[in-house]
Amino acid sequence: MKTILLIEDNTDIRENTAEILELAGYEVRTAENGKIGVEKAQEARPDLVICDIMMPVLDGYGVLHIFNKNPDLAGIPFIFLTAKTERTDFRKGMELGADDYLTKPFDESELLTAVETRLRRFEQMRPAYAPTKEGLDEFLEDARQLGGIESLSADRRVYPIRKKQYIYSEGDEPTRLYFLKSGRVKTFKTNPDGKELITGLYQDGDFFGYISLLEDTDQPDSAVALEDSELVYVPKEEFVNLLNRNQEVASQFIRLLANRVTEREQQLLSMAYHSLRRRVADTLLRLSRQLTDQGQEPVIQLSRDDLASIVGTATESLIRTLSEFKQDKLIEIVDGHIRVVNPDGLRRKNW
Repeated sequence: MKTILLIEDNTDIRENTAEILELAGYEVRTAENGKIGVEKAQEARPDLVICDIMMPVLDGYGVLHIFNKNPDLAGIPFIFLTAKTERTDFRKGMELGADDYLTKPFDESELLTAVETRLRRFEQMRPAYAPTKEGLDEFLEDARQLGGIESLSADRRVYPIRKKQYIYSEGDEPTRLYFLKSGRVKTFKTNPDGKELITGLYQDGDFFGYISLLEDTDQPDSAVALEDSELVYVPKEEFVNLLNRNQEVASQFIRLLANRVTEREQQLLSMAYHSLRRRVADTLLRLSRQLTDQGQEPVIQLSRDDLASIVGTATESLIRTLSEFKQDKLIEIVDGHIRVVNPDGLRRKNW
């Protein structure tokens, strides 16, 4: 049975609304002002909140603000009740994160439809989204409906990016989340001597640029297209508001990104403790596996400078190691492109 917290200072409205909801099969907990409502929500998290705006002690805007700041309460569907009909009040509530808005007096069908719609949308989040433009559209559309962010789908067109074109530079203020529809992008840091260390390689279906958004810091690295690519932008404010307001949506997005964090940790561990040959072998195996998993031909088409930056070594040292791997028939090199021909040999070698 779903639990609804009803916060309303008018006794008649509170009792009548609670009775309607209970007859519809919901468990209803009531509070006569915002302060008591917050306390009851902290005691037991409700599935949905119906809250009046104009109340003594703590008004509805204050209640929603506290909910948004509390990790245990953020993301609960929130419906405002008000006797006001001015559009400015409507917009203020929606900007704060309200999911719906009922103007008093309302009838039974309006109330129950609003409740059922909000609960159903929160239950219908997909368990997984494909790492494609279509999967991104599904994710954003579900998130928009869940959170009431009407402008989230306003800018979903595809932007062409030329090879070697910078997407952002280290130290830039982050303005958006990036989704790579097609092509390849690298992110990298540059030391005072101008040497690059590649921090990430991104291909079709990957998100990037999210670390600075989540940490609210400047871009920690630079991003440049390795080939002609296509990007989809998700504006910063919509993305951050979405994650802050909806715990379930945040969880979905975290699952989309978790594999990238694991990969970064493995890369750093390898650079710290493994020999050069082991690092080169692991990098070739990882890149080849990524291409295969994405249904692409497992041919590594990276410049030697970029590959050396991923491994964390000088280009000359990388070239020498690749030559040794080729002589041992572990890889083959055609037109500068690398194919792993003996993955078991690369794994089993005691470098």
